[in-house]
Amino acid sequence: MTTATLIRRRPGLAGIRTDRSWLFRICLGFVALLVLLAIVAPWIAPHDPNAVDLGSALAGPSGAHPAGVDASGRDTLSRLLVGARTSLLGPLGVVVFSTVAGVAVGLAAGWRGGWLDSLLSRGTELVFAFPGMLLAILIVSVYGPGLTAPVLALGVAYLPYVSRLTRSLVLAERERPYVEAYRVQGHSGLQISLRHVLPNIAPVVLAQSTINFGYALIDLAGLSFLGLGVPPLTPDWGRMVFDGESAIQSGYPLSAILPCLAIVMTVVAFNVVGERWADQVARRDR
Repeated sequence: MTTATLIRRRPGLAGIRTDRSWLFRICLGFVALLVLLAIVAPWIAPHDPNAVDLGSALAGPSGAHPAGVDASGRDTLSRLLVGARTSLLGPLGVVVFSTVAGVAVGLAAGWRGGWLDSLLSRGTELVFAFPGMLLAILIVSVYGPGLTAPVLALGVAYLPYVSRLTRSLVLAERERPYVEAYRVQGHSGLQISLRHVLPNIAPVVLAQSTINFGYALIDLAGLSFLGLGVPPLTPDWGRMVFDGESAIQSGYPLSAILPCLAIVMTVVAFNVVGERWADQVARRDR
């Protein structure tokens, strides 16, 4: 669901959203805590996340290993903490790339119109024909596993969502009286679009990008689970779920359940924050 859809909800839902501000604060606090843990993870992880101890493989929680160990004897908590870095940096790269490129395309198409609008719109529709995961799998199969190729592929796949939203916002914004006033004062189209139109539409675009972050996290985790994401030794939540599959079959599911919970909670938190932000923008513009 896009932000453009979210801001068109019935006014009656606004009161419900206001009553749930506690949920927004909890999710925002969770996101802030998660980012902080990802930054300091190498210093607070109790063990080396790649240290193998086959003698204690699949051991349950203990004082030395509060979250147990996986099938290779690696500390689950340490891999969970350090893996937060990779699991958050990947979606961040997707969102930054898709937002910057999508805003540039959407702003140019919506502001200039004419043949440029038609050309850029047809180009984004062409990208829509390729599912993001399929495009990422294709690129990874050519360049090999890693983080760069999937991030670029998903960034291209998410670009049309941002560009179409930006274009629709710019089309509405350029008809406002202040735009004509700046034109009368002699400001160029480039100045008006970059200095005035872009700041006005930025909150809506950033709200959409916040929601896209959660979807990108799911896609990248799925690629890592398929063995097409980060290298095997790199701590990553999606890779941890893949490594824990055999442990589940052996009756020790903790090493797979914890990263699954981390993925679900992070996606929900980013979606709640993004939707709340979109609702606030919608109420401001009424």
